[in-house]
Amino acid sequence: MSTIQAIPLNWYILLSAVLFVIGVLGVLYRRNAIIIFMSVELMLNAVNLLLTAFSSYRGDSAGQVFVFFIMAVAAAEVAVGLAILIVIYRNTSSTDINFLNKLKW
Repeated sequence: MSTIQAIPLNWYILLSAVLFVIGVLGVLYRRNAIIIFMSVELMLNAVNLLLTAFSSYRGDSAGQVFVFFIMAVAAAEVAVGLAILIVIYRNTSSTDINFLNKLKW
């Protein structure tokens, strides 16, 4: 029995759900683009935690391999998102997403 299996699966599900809800609330209620990116990353980490826990409990490494693919996509998302954010900040001197409506034609 590994260390991860010493904790009941329900606790992993509860922790993952709480982290995911915090991420969703951050995306919905915050106006700062950096906070929104961090909230999306928190949601991805909640899913990664759940995939790892399920994978360990089943004794199958497929979930853990899938976590690496999610981490690679998340790293690419952060790189592209921060590049876009830097360009927006250079043009508007703000990271407030409500201010971006002024960039429309």
